[in-house]
Amino acid sequence: MAKGYNRPRQSKGGSGMMAQFQQMQEQMAQAQAELSDETVTATVGGGAIHVTMTGDQVCKSVEIQPDLLEDVDIELLQDLIASGVNAALEQSKELANQKMSPFTNMLGGLGLGL
Repeated sequence: MAKGYNRPRQSKGGSGMMAQFQQMQEQMAQAQAELSDETVTATVGGGAIHVTMTGDQVCKSVEIQPDLLEDVDIELLQDLIASGVNAALEQSKELANQKMSPFTNMLGGLGLGL
């Protein structure tokens, strides 16, 4: 038997695919890091409340217009704040989906179930 006869052959194409996958991982990590720097702001109550959130779903600020507090209805205020936070969270998720969709589309095409 010749030397190396039954040895499995190494695929030259596999190393290229691994390099592409590693590059995609690096790009995904960069996109995720960028999300923490990008913000969205939701406004509710006719401009009375502004909620700012990062692309990685961290609430950065809640601003309440002072005139809203003059005749404060605590339940209305609570509802408006909750509504603002939820709206900002939804916008933040959409931003994250837009930023990450190129990667999930590529991975889904590889049959990884994403």
